[in-house]
Amino acid sequence: MNNIPTVMILFGGSGDLAHRKIYPALFNLYRRNVIHDNFAVIGTARRPWSHEYLREQVAQAVHESWEEVDEAQLTEFASHFYYQSHDVTNVEHYVTLKQLAQELDERYECGGNRIFYMAMAPSFFGTIAEHIADQHLTGTGFNRLVVEKPFGTDLASAEVLNQQIRNSFAEDQVFRIDHYLGKEMVQNILPLRFGNSLFKRIWNADAVKNVQVTLAERLGVEARGDYYNNSGALRDMVQNHIMQIITLLAMPEPKDLSDKAIHAAKEDLLASLVIPDEKAVSENIIRGQYLGTETTFEYVKEPNVAEDSKTETYVAGRLEFSKGPLAGVPVYFRTGKEMREKKTRVDVVFKDEAGLYGDKAKTNVLTIEIDPVNQVYFRLNGKIVAGGDLRLERFRYRYSEDEQAEVPDGYERLIHDVFVNDSTNFTKWEELKQYWRFVDAVEAAWQKQNAAGEKPVKYRPYGMGPDTSKILADPEDGWIYK
Repeated sequence: MNNIPTVMILFGGSGDLAHRKIYPALFNLYRRNVIHDNFAVIGTARRPWSHEYLREQVAQAVHESWEEVDEAQLTEFASHFYYQSHDVTNVEHYVTLKQLAQELDERYECGGNRIFYMAMAPSFFGTIAEHIADQHLTGTGFNRLVVEKPFGTDLASAEVLNQQIRNSFAEDQVFRIDHYLGKEMVQNILPLRFGNSLFKRIWNADAVKNVQVTLAERLGVEARGDYYNNSGALRDMVQNHIMQIITLLAMPEPKDLSDKAIHAAKEDLLASLVIPDEKAVSENIIRGQYLGTETTFEYVKEPNVAEDSKTETYVAGRLEFSKGPLAGVPVYFRTGKEMREKKTRVDVVFKDEAGLYGDKAKTNVLTIEIDPVNQVYFRLNGKIVAGGDLRLERFRYRYSEDEQAEVPDGYERLIHDVFVNDSTNFTKWEELKQYWRFVDAVEAAWQKQNAAGEKPVKYRPYGMGPDTSKILADPEDGWIYK
């Protein structure tokens, strides 16, 4: 689809997310002609900016993303941006916003199409959605709402927010964005599983021993102490990014590749997600906090973090599904800050079969590396040149440098999908609800542990977190990525 006519209203137009991700993504979509002549973007925020100042900020954001830019093209692109100073709690401001949207719709012949993008504090999501409805901001064409994470802080708050949004938008109009679903190798999981007969035949509980998902961050909390102390690794990374990846790894084969069929398969899987009780949390989930070094703060010494904080900067755990191709197969996950390196990867570990080579034959592992390099490799056994012993070999699928340079940013991919109305790589409510049920169960158990005086395990920075071997089915092998 090219030149999709739309008026986009961006709540949070002066924010960091808009500057770093949304404006550069829109420019690339403009260069690709997904949007071109018949579009306008209204940036809103409380700051007293002008149209001209917003356009300067848009141009600066694009320059920060690309070394070489066609200046005439950038000027024309930026001319489609307009600014309105806006207090999201002031009903009168929505009246003015509606008038501007209607004016731009007529000027750019957008056919009454609207995209509303919430790129600001989540506490305002419900208020904005309600005022969009009661002030009739929706257009006569399509209406779509993009919502950034976090979507609630627990199931109860997520349900309230979902109801506020559903008073204005139907579920198929809501795009809950998680930029991890726009990453190249995350989008490669389904083609890898269902486009190769080799893996399709062995992607089941008879052949797979366990699945391991690692999302390691090199940096600490730094200036985000106030936010992070109320979130923690479980809510910040597991509830969304890690759960999304696990769902793609464990879901049954959909009937077809339509967004509805893919979400139906996800929902079937997640209905069987085993929600842990207190005993299971105690045995299968570990939480940690990083210590300091000579040059870095310990977590509880970071700015805006309480010295008695029990918020976890690391979490590792095990979960299972009772149905689906990997029913009963342990799925291990871990994420943490101040780790050895930034790395996101999946290791699918296959069962060992007793055979002619005995212990000489090592475990077969399929690795999907998502960050920082896009690659897939399969670990298998091969013969050494001299003698009959075995050695481990890797069959690798990796993009060339030219291909790597062409990989679009996750936000560009996902915003494109909003324009073309493809919800495949967004989160539906029934999926989100199950993620929160799992997280809430863990958090409730941790609250009881806190009351009993238990604390997160301390771990040294620049490693792979605290000892998590006790949550692995095979302590001798442990994590594949060590």
